[in-house]
Amino acid sequence: MILLLLTLSSCMEDDLYRIPGDRDSAGSGDGVFIVNEGNFTYGNASLSYYDPEKGEVINDVFFLNNGLPLGDVAQSMTIRDSLGYIVVNNSGKIQVINIRTFGHAGKITGLTSPRYIHFIDERKAYVTDLYARSIAVVDPGTFELTGAIDVSNDQDGFPQHATEQMVQVDRFIYTNCWSFDNRVLVIDSETDRVVDSIEVLKQPNSLVVDRYHTLWILCDGGFDGSPFGEEAAGLMKVESGSLEAETAFRFAEGDKPSELKVNGSGDTLYFVNRHIWRHPVASLGSPELFIESPYGEGSAGGFYGVGVDPVTSEIYVADAIDFVQRGVVYRFAPDGSPVDTFKTGIAPGSFSFTP
Repeated sequence: MILLLLTLSSCMEDDLYRIPGDRDSAGSGDGVFIVNEGNFTYGNASLSYYDPEKGEVINDVFFLNNGLPLGDVAQSMTIRDSLGYIVVNNSGKIQVINIRTFGHAGKITGLTSPRYIHFIDERKAYVTDLYARSIAVVDPGTFELTGAIDVSNDQDGFPQHATEQMVQVDRFIYTNCWSFDNRVLVIDSETDRVVDSIEVLKQPNSLVVDRYHTLWILCDGGFDGSPFGEEAAGLMKVESGSLEAETAFRFAEGDKPSELKVNGSGDTLYFVNRHIWRHPVASLGSPELFIESPYGEGSAGGFYGVGVDPVTSEIYVADAIDFVQRGVVYRFAPDGSPVDTFKTGIAPGSFSFTP
Protein backbone atom coordinates (compact mmCIF):
# COMPACT_ATOMS: atom_id res chain seq x y z
CA MET A 1 0.00 0.00 0.00
CA ILE A 2 2.84 2.42 0.84
CA LEU A 3 4.53 1.74 -2.49
CA LEU A 4 1.24 2.25 -4.32
CA LEU A 5 0.57 5.59 -2.62
CA LEU A 6 4.11 6.79 -3.32
CA THR A 7 3.73 5.85 -6.96
CA LEU A 8 0.43 7.68 -7.30
CA SER A 9 1.77 10.75 -5.51
CA SER A 10 4.88 10.93 -7.66
CA CYS A 11 2.83 10.91 -10.87
CA MET A 12 1.28 14.27 -9.93
CA GLU A 13 -1.69 13.74 -12.25
CA ASP A 14 -4.98 15.20 -11.04
CA ASP A 15 -7.17 12.36 -12.27
CA LEU A 16 -5.17 9.44 -10.90
CA TYR A 17 -6.53 9.34 -7.40
CA ARG A 18 -9.12 11.06 -5.30
CA ILE A 19 -10.30 10.60 -1.72
CA PRO A 20 -13.51 11.84 -0.06
CA GLY A 21 -13.19 15.47 0.96
CA ASP A 22 -13.15 16.75 4.52
CA ARG A 23 -16.24 18.89 4.22
CA ASP A 24 -15.96 19.97 7.84
CA SER A 25 -13.15 22.25 6.68
CA ALA A 26 -15.30 24.22 4.22
CA GLY A 27 -15.06 27.99 4.28
CA SER A 28 -17.54 29.98 6.32
CA GLY A 29 -17.80 32.89 3.90
CA ASP A 30 -15.55 35.91 4.23
CA GLY A 31 -12.03 34.56 4.43
CA VAL A 32 -8.51 34.79 3.11
CA PHE A 33 -6.73 32.25 0.94
CA ILE A 34 -2.96 32.02 1.29
CA VAL A 35 -1.06 30.63 -1.68
CA ASN A 36 1.97 28.67 -0.48
CA GLU A 37 4.49 28.32 -3.28
CA GLY A 38 6.33 25.29 -1.94
CA ASN A 39 9.78 24.34 -3.28
CA PHE A 40 10.68 24.27 -6.97
CA THR A 41 10.36 20.72 -8.44
CA TYR A 42 9.19 19.26 -5.10
CA GLY A 43 5.48 19.43 -5.92
CA ASN A 44 4.66 20.60 -2.38
CA ALA A 45 2.69 23.75 -3.12
CA SER A 46 -0.40 24.12 -0.95
CA LEU A 47 -3.37 26.34 -0.18
CA SER A 48 -4.31 27.65 3.26
CA TYR A 49 -7.60 29.25 4.32
CA TYR A 50 -7.93 31.73 7.18
CA ASP A 51 -11.19 32.79 8.84
CA PRO A 52 -10.51 36.28 10.27
CA GLU A 53 -13.71 36.31 12.35
CA LYS A 54 -12.79 33.10 14.18
CA GLY A 55 -9.04 33.56 13.94
CA GLU A 56 -8.73 30.00 12.61
CA VAL A 57 -6.52 28.69 9.81
CA ILE A 58 -6.94 25.46 7.82
CA ASN A 59 -3.81 24.37 6.00
CA ASP A 60 -3.59 22.22 2.87
CA VAL A 61 -7.29 22.68 2.11
CA PHE A 62 -6.92 21.67 -1.54
CA PHE A 63 -5.50 18.24 -0.78
CA LEU A 64 -7.67 17.64 2.28
CA ASN A 65 -10.87 18.19 0.32
CA ASN A 66 -9.94 16.62 -2.99
CA GLY A 67 -7.18 14.09 -2.40
CA LEU A 68 -5.18 15.80 -5.15
CA PRO A 69 -1.79 17.51 -5.01
CA LEU A 70 -2.02 21.18 -5.85
CA GLY A 71 1.13 20.97 -7.97
CA ASP A 72 4.61 22.44 -8.29
CA VAL A 73 5.07 26.12 -7.32
CA ALA A 74 1.73 27.86 -6.76
CA GLN A 75 2.16 31.41 -8.05
CA SER A 76 -1.14 33.24 -7.54
CA MET A 77 -4.88 32.93 -6.99
CA THR A 78 -7.71 35.00 -8.43
CA ILE A 79 -11.34 34.73 -7.33
CA ARG A 80 -14.26 35.28 -9.68
CA ASP A 81 -17.78 34.73 -8.36
CA SER A 82 -17.76 31.39 -6.49
CA LEU A 83 -14.60 29.99 -8.08
CA GLY A 84 -10.95 30.40 -7.22
CA TYR A 85 -8.34 30.02 -9.95
CA ILE A 86 -4.96 28.91 -8.57
CA VAL A 87 -2.12 29.35 -11.04
CA VAL A 88 0.46 26.58 -10.55
CA ASN A 89 3.53 27.81 -12.38
CA ASN A 90 5.88 24.86 -12.80
CA SER A 91 3.00 22.43 -13.36
CA GLY A 92 1.78 24.49 -16.31
CA LYS A 93 -1.84 24.55 -15.18
CA ILE A 94 -4.53 26.38 -13.25
CA GLN A 95 -6.49 24.51 -10.59
CA VAL A 96 -10.07 25.70 -10.07
CA ILE A 97 -11.94 25.30 -6.78
CA ASN A 98 -15.26 26.26 -5.24
CA ILE A 99 -14.24 28.89 -2.69
CA ARG A 100 -16.95 27.83 -0.18
CA THR A 101 -16.51 24.04 -0.22
CA PHE A 102 -12.88 23.92 -1.47
CA GLY A 103 -14.06 21.24 -3.90
CA HIS A 104 -12.21 20.80 -7.19
CA ALA A 105 -14.19 22.41 -10.01
CA GLY A 106 -11.84 21.86 -12.93
CA LYS A 107 -8.46 22.80 -14.36
CA ILE A 108 -6.91 24.68 -17.23
CA THR A 109 -3.99 22.86 -18.85
CA GLY A 110 -1.73 23.25 -21.87
CA LEU A 111 0.10 26.26 -20.42
CA THR A 112 3.89 26.66 -20.43
CA SER A 113 4.80 28.57 -17.28
CA PRO A 114 1.67 30.49 -16.18
CA ARG A 115 1.89 33.35 -13.68
CA TYR A 116 -1.42 35.25 -13.31
CA ILE A 117 -4.97 35.15 -14.65
CA HIS A 118 -7.13 38.20 -15.37
CA PHE A 119 -10.81 38.05 -16.33
CA ILE A 120 -12.08 40.18 -19.20
CA ASP A 121 -15.65 38.87 -18.98
CA GLU A 122 -17.48 35.61 -18.27
CA ARG A 123 -16.18 34.02 -21.50
CA LYS A 124 -12.64 35.37 -21.74
CA ALA A 125 -9.60 35.59 -19.50
CA TYR A 126 -5.88 36.22 -20.05
CA VAL A 127 -3.07 34.15 -18.53
CA THR A 128 0.45 35.60 -18.48
CA ASP A 129 3.49 33.38 -18.88
CA LEU A 130 7.18 33.41 -17.97
CA TYR A 131 8.52 31.46 -20.94
CA ALA A 132 5.84 31.17 -23.63
CA ARG A 133 6.35 34.72 -24.99
CA SER A 134 2.62 34.85 -25.42
CA ILE A 135 -0.44 35.46 -23.26
CA ALA A 136 -2.95 32.63 -23.31
CA VAL A 137 -6.61 33.41 -23.95
CA VAL A 138 -8.92 31.03 -22.10
CA ASP A 139 -12.63 30.47 -21.67
CA PRO A 140 -13.22 30.37 -17.89
CA GLY A 141 -16.55 28.67 -18.45
CA THR A 142 -15.15 25.65 -20.27
CA PHE A 143 -11.54 25.83 -18.96
CA GLU A 144 -10.33 25.61 -22.56
CA LEU A 145 -7.59 27.56 -24.35
CA THR A 146 -9.13 29.64 -27.14
CA GLY A 147 -6.20 31.67 -28.44
CA ALA A 148 -2.91 33.42 -27.73
CA ILE A 149 -1.55 36.97 -27.86
CA ASP A 150 1.97 37.13 -29.27
CA VAL A 151 4.25 39.33 -27.12
CA SER A 152 7.66 38.14 -28.37
CA ASN A 153 10.49 40.59 -29.02
CA ASP A 154 14.12 39.61 -29.59
CA GLN A 155 15.42 42.97 -30.77
CA ASP A 156 17.64 43.60 -27.75
CA GLY A 157 19.32 40.20 -27.71
CA PHE A 158 17.12 38.90 -24.90
CA PRO A 159 14.10 36.59 -25.25
CA GLN A 160 11.42 39.16 -24.39
CA HIS A 161 8.71 39.60 -23.20
CA ALA A 162 7.94 37.50 -20.13
CA THR A 163 4.60 38.75 -18.79
CA GLU A 164 3.55 38.98 -15.15
CA GLN A 165 0.73 40.83 -13.41
CA MET A 166 -2.22 42.48 -15.13
CA VAL A 167 -4.45 45.47 -14.37
CA GLN A 168 -7.24 46.97 -16.44
CA VAL A 169 -8.31 50.53 -17.27
CA ASP A 170 -11.35 50.67 -19.55
CA ARG A 171 -10.74 48.09 -22.28
CA PHE A 172 -6.95 48.17 -22.00
CA ILE A 173 -4.92 45.60 -20.09
CA TYR A 174 -1.50 46.58 -18.75
CA THR A 175 1.05 43.85 -17.99
CA ASN A 176 4.57 44.23 -16.65
CA CYS A 177 7.49 42.42 -18.29
CA TRP A 178 9.79 41.59 -15.40
CA SER A 179 12.49 39.14 -16.50
CA PHE A 180 15.41 40.99 -18.20
CA ASP A 181 13.03 43.68 -19.42
CA ASN A 182 11.89 47.26 -18.92
CA ARG A 183 8.45 47.40 -20.51
CA VAL A 184 4.78 47.49 -19.59
CA LEU A 185 2.70 46.20 -22.49
CA VAL A 186 -0.69 47.66 -23.40
CA ILE A 187 -3.24 45.17 -24.77
CA ASP A 188 -6.59 45.95 -26.34
CA SER A 189 -8.98 43.41 -24.82
CA GLU A 190 -11.44 43.83 -27.71
CA THR A 191 -8.91 42.77 -30.37
CA ASP A 192 -6.58 40.65 -28.19
CA ARG A 193 -3.52 42.47 -29.53
CA VAL A 194 -0.59 44.42 -28.09
CA VAL A 195 -1.21 48.02 -29.17
CA ASP A 196 1.56 49.88 -27.31
CA SER A 197 4.20 49.68 -24.59
CA ILE A 198 5.53 51.92 -21.84
CA GLU A 199 9.25 52.12 -21.05
CA VAL A 200 10.04 51.92 -17.33
CA LEU A 201 13.06 51.15 -15.16
CA LYS A 202 14.65 47.70 -15.28
CA GLN A 203 12.63 44.70 -14.18
CA PRO A 204 9.15 45.96 -13.27
CA ASN A 205 7.92 43.26 -10.88
CA SER A 206 4.45 44.47 -9.89
CA LEU A 207 1.84 47.07 -10.75
CA VAL A 208 -1.50 48.45 -9.53
CA VAL A 209 -4.08 51.08 -10.51
CA ASP A 210 -5.23 53.65 -7.95
CA ARG A 211 -8.57 55.41 -7.56
CA TYR A 212 -7.57 58.09 -10.09
CA HIS A 213 -6.74 55.49 -12.78
CA THR A 214 -3.05 56.24 -12.30
CA LEU A 215 -0.85 53.23 -13.03
CA TRP A 216 1.89 52.55 -10.45
CA ILE A 217 4.83 50.29 -11.31
CA LEU A 218 7.47 48.95 -8.92
CA CYS A 219 10.81 48.14 -10.56
CA ASP A 220 13.56 46.22 -8.73
CA GLY A 221 16.35 47.45 -11.03
CA GLY A 222 17.83 44.06 -11.90
CA PHE A 223 20.74 42.42 -10.11
CA ASP A 224 24.51 42.49 -9.96
CA GLY A 225 25.98 40.60 -12.91
CA SER A 226 22.74 40.60 -14.89
CA PRO A 227 23.36 40.62 -18.67
CA PHE A 228 20.49 43.11 -18.88
CA GLY A 229 22.28 45.45 -16.48
CA GLU A 230 21.48 46.84 -13.05
CA GLU A 231 20.26 50.21 -11.79
CA ALA A 232 18.68 51.63 -8.68
CA ALA A 233 15.14 50.38 -8.07
CA GLY A 234 12.27 52.81 -8.45
CA LEU A 235 8.57 53.42 -7.98
CA MET A 236 7.06 54.84 -11.18
CA LYS A 237 3.66 56.13 -12.19
CA VAL A 238 1.77 56.70 -15.43
CA GLU A 239 -1.04 59.23 -15.25
CA SER A 240 -4.43 58.33 -16.68
CA GLY A 241 -4.46 58.70 -20.46
CA SER A 242 -0.66 58.86 -20.74
CA LEU A 243 1.93 56.39 -22.05
CA GLU A 244 4.88 58.12 -20.37
CA ALA A 245 6.20 56.86 -17.03
CA GLU A 246 7.64 59.24 -14.47
CA THR A 247 9.73 58.30 -11.45
CA ALA A 248 7.94 58.95 -8.17
CA PHE A 249 10.71 57.61 -5.93
CA ARG A 250 14.20 56.12 -6.39
CA PHE A 251 15.50 53.58 -3.87
CA ALA A 252 18.91 53.25 -2.28
CA GLU A 253 21.56 50.98 -3.72
CA GLY A 254 20.91 47.35 -2.75
CA ASP A 255 17.17 47.82 -2.20
CA LYS A 256 15.00 45.25 -3.99
CA PRO A 257 11.36 46.31 -3.50
CA SER A 258 8.55 44.00 -4.62
CA GLU A 259 4.89 43.06 -4.12
CA LEU A 260 3.26 46.42 -4.81
CA LYS A 261 -0.34 46.48 -3.56
CA VAL A 262 -3.11 49.08 -3.22
CA ASN A 263 -5.88 49.20 -0.62
CA GLY A 264 -9.58 48.85 -1.41
CA SER A 265 -10.21 52.60 -1.60
CA GLY A 266 -7.30 52.98 -4.01
CA ASP A 267 -5.58 55.77 -2.08
CA THR A 268 -2.64 54.01 -0.41
CA LEU A 269 0.16 51.82 -1.75
CA TYR A 270 1.99 49.08 0.17
CA PHE A 271 5.07 47.10 -0.80
CA VAL A 272 7.84 44.91 0.57
CA ASN A 273 11.41 46.15 0.83
CA ARG A 274 12.62 43.87 3.61
CA HIS A 275 10.06 45.68 5.78
CA ILE A 276 6.54 46.78 4.80
CA TRP A 277 6.34 50.32 3.46
CA ARG A 278 3.32 52.57 2.88
CA HIS A 279 2.82 55.41 0.41
CA PRO A 280 -0.36 57.51 -0.03
CA VAL A 281 -0.92 58.04 -3.76
CA ALA A 282 -1.40 61.79 -3.23
CA SER A 283 1.88 62.14 -1.32
CA LEU A 284 4.82 63.98 -2.86
CA GLY A 285 7.20 62.62 -0.23
CA SER A 286 9.01 59.34 0.23
CA PRO A 287 7.34 56.06 1.24
CA GLU A 288 7.16 55.56 5.00
CA LEU A 289 8.26 52.54 7.03
CA PHE A 290 5.01 50.94 8.17
CA ILE A 291 5.73 47.48 9.63
CA GLU A 292 9.26 46.55 10.60
CA SER A 293 10.61 43.09 9.86
CA PRO A 294 11.78 41.01 12.85
CA TYR A 295 14.99 40.17 11.00
CA GLY A 296 18.13 42.18 11.64
CA GLU A 297 19.73 44.08 8.80
CA GLY A 298 22.69 41.72 8.71
CA SER A 299 20.65 38.51 8.56
CA ALA A 300 19.06 36.68 5.69
CA GLY A 301 15.32 36.82 5.33
CA GLY A 302 12.71 39.51 5.51
CA PHE A 303 9.06 39.69 4.62
CA TYR A 304 8.14 37.84 1.43
CA GLY A 305 4.63 39.00 0.51
CA VAL A 306 1.88 41.41 1.49
CA GLY A 307 -1.87 41.59 0.93
CA VAL A 308 -4.46 44.23 1.83
CA ASP A 309 -8.04 43.27 2.62
CA PRO A 310 -10.10 45.41 0.19
CA VAL A 311 -12.95 45.79 2.70
CA THR A 312 -11.32 46.09 6.14
CA SER A 313 -7.91 47.48 4.98
CA GLU A 314 -6.21 45.01 7.31
CA ILE A 315 -2.68 44.07 6.25
CA TYR A 316 -1.53 40.46 5.84
CA VAL A 317 2.22 39.87 5.69
CA ALA A 318 3.82 36.62 4.54
CA ASP A 319 7.10 35.42 6.06
CA ALA A 320 8.70 32.50 4.22
CA ILE A 321 11.42 32.24 6.93
CA ASP A 322 13.96 29.87 5.33
CA PHE A 323 11.76 28.45 2.51
CA VAL A 324 12.13 24.99 4.08
CA GLN A 325 9.94 25.01 7.16
CA ARG A 326 6.32 26.12 7.26
CA GLY A 327 5.90 29.85 6.81
CA VAL A 328 4.13 32.41 8.98
CA VAL A 329 1.49 35.05 8.23
CA TYR A 330 1.09 38.17 10.36
CA ARG A 331 -2.20 40.02 10.42
CA PHE A 332 -2.21 43.74 11.22
CA ALA A 333 -4.91 46.35 11.76
CA PRO A 334 -5.03 49.29 9.31
CA ASP A 335 -2.93 51.35 11.75
CA GLY A 336 -0.21 48.68 11.81
CA SER A 337 -0.99 47.21 15.22
CA PRO A 338 -0.70 43.38 15.40
CA VAL A 339 -3.90 41.32 15.40
CA ASP A 340 -2.93 37.68 14.82
CA THR A 341 -0.15 35.31 13.74
CA PHE A 342 -0.53 31.84 12.24
CA LYS A 343 1.43 29.10 10.48
CA THR A 344 0.86 28.20 6.83
CA GLY A 345 2.48 25.92 4.27
CA ILE A 346 5.97 26.28 2.81
CA ALA A 347 6.78 29.70 1.32
CA PRO A 348 3.53 31.68 1.63
CA GLY A 349 3.69 34.23 -1.16
CA SER A 350 0.32 35.78 -1.98
CA PHE A 351 -3.21 36.34 -0.70
CA SER A 352 -6.67 36.18 -2.21
CA PHE A 353 -9.66 37.66 -0.39
CA THR A 354 -13.16 36.22 -0.82
CA PRO A 355 -15.67 38.77 -2.18
